[in-house]
Amino acid sequence: MHVGGDYHSVAGGSRADMVSKANLEFNLRHGVRHLTVQVRKKAEDGAWDPTELARMRENCDRHGVVLEAIRMEPTYILQKDAAGRDREIDIMKRNLERAARVGVQVITYHWTVIPIRRNRKTPGRGGSTYAGFALEADWKSLPHTPSGRVSHAEYWDRIRYFLERVVPAARDNNVKLACHPYDPPGLPFGYQGTDNWDSPAIFEAIRQYEAIVDSPFNGFQLCLGTVGEGLRKPRTEILPIVEYLGRKGKIHQIHMRNIRGALHNFEEVYPDEGDLDLLAITRILRDTQFALSICPDHMPHHPDDPEQLQAFAFGYGYIRALLQMVNAEVSG
Repeated sequence: MHVGGDYHSVAGGSRADMVSKANLEFNLRHGVRHLTVQVRKKAEDGAWDPTELARMRENCDRHGVVLEAIRMEPTYILQKDAAGRDREIDIMKRNLERAARVGVQVITYHWTVIPIRRNRKTPGRGGSTYAGFALEADWKSLPHTPSGRVSHAEYWDRIRYFLERVVPAARDNNVKLACHPYDPPGLPFGYQGTDNWDSPAIFEAIRQYEAIVDSPFNGFQLCLGTVGEGLRKPRTEILPIVEYLGRKGKIHQIHMRNIRGALHNFEEVYPDEGDLDLLAITRILRDTQFALSICPDHMPHHPDDPEQLQAFAFGYGYIRALLQMVNAEVSG
């Protein structure tokens, strides 16, 4: 396992070229040699542009960085009819083929019918600001998203349709699929018109998801902060989830961030000050032979660090220290 960098912190800003010399060197300075990218340039058929993928791979190779993963947009889950879903699935199959050609190992994705929910900010250390969420007392009166009413059964039907058609294509191309849980999990049914797939209970939803097509290519971008947000006792209840997925080889990437709080009431904090025991989790990842990226995620904000480069540099160092510590425990 190794520290990874992704689209959350890019030298030059979020719209800058992720494989630019400036961003690759930023990652390398902090010990990061594995990258998860976003591909914005598309070919005429709607899939990722092969020339752009080749350019990204060449830039990474030139700097000694591994183009390990690509983040896929959540367009599919918003399709209300079979024709729209089939169109998106055809595009995703082409994306898998093109990703495989440039050596990509993992495709990450996030089913967001409701945009990620945060509704408060709290002061943090050193003048930082922590983003958080507290379930609104009047949540039933919140407006529906443009997707309208999406029942639990319909949400799961869309997921099943996707997995049954795309996981075989992932297997054929030897590229792992990594689903990021909805953030935050456990929202009450009907929240903004949607019964989210990872409600009412995150662990049960994860087990249901990976069992639909039980394959080593159907796994998770396991965001520790997100999972913790869906638990009543995050510090202890997250450990068996990591153990379960780790033993089954279903963790294909880790987003490592920490929270203070629990189900329906939390804030995102620095990794060393939250309620999750990230050292205990890293030991489980080691013992279950996890061998892919651990990426810092959703760091606090500060006006002196508008691109969050300082915050993510701290995150990279924190993860590298965890890895060195847990590996030293078993190296003799």
